[in-house]
Amino acid sequence: MTFKDVFKSSFLENVNSIPIFDMVFVLLLSFMVGMFIFWVYKKTYRGVMYSSGFGAALISLTMITTFVILAVTSNVVLSLGMVGALSLVRFRTAIKEPIEIAFLFWSIAVGIVLAAGLIPLAVIGSGLIGIVMLVFVNWNSYDDPYILMIICENQDIEKTVNDTLNTSVKKMILKSKSVAANQIELNYEVRLLDDNSEFINEIAGIEGVINTILVSYNGDYVG
Repeated sequence: MTFKDVFKSSFLENVNSIPIFDMVFVLLLSFMVGMFIFWVYKKTYRGVMYSSGFGAALISLTMITTFVILAVTSNVVLSLGMVGALSLVRFRTAIKEPIEIAFLFWSIAVGIVLAAGLIPLAVIGSGLIGIVMLVFVNWNSYDDPYILMIICENQDIEKTVNDTLNTSVKKMILKSKSVAANQIELNYEVRLLDDNSEFINEIAGIEGVINTILVSYNGDYVG
């Protein structure tokens, strides 16, 4: 192959296969939809510590998927090479919240749909998904659970603590009980009455109660 043959190859012919205006327009639109996904994620986040990095990743993932699909749709040979390249990618970051998986797939899906030219589907679909996320993720259909840890001296004090809890909380479940010499450690899952935690002071004032701790609980962590 000579130098002249290189310039006759189909490589340079594909440079202008996608109009510049279309590329810029679709990428800007993917950025705007990605910002909307990021905003919904920020409004619906209920974890321990908010990560701005994950939110920025949602925007980047939307735009990256868009220009990758644009490149793939413009060249069949490139699409085969892209499949091989992406097969080498390995993701090691653990997803802590199940809802984050939905946001990742949402970003990828928007990028694919926009690059395919289905702009109304991407915009209207993202709007409807955002409304569903905002309504159902922030909708509390149950009382927030708490973990109550109590350390008392003996079984009689434990009975007094149980009687006090039965009249002070909406619901209580004994999760664990540890018995040692002159000490009993109790862990309850409780649902508060009108978010009132004043009963903790009453339990702490019972003679024979050594320590009391009340912490929020979401199933993944304590604190």
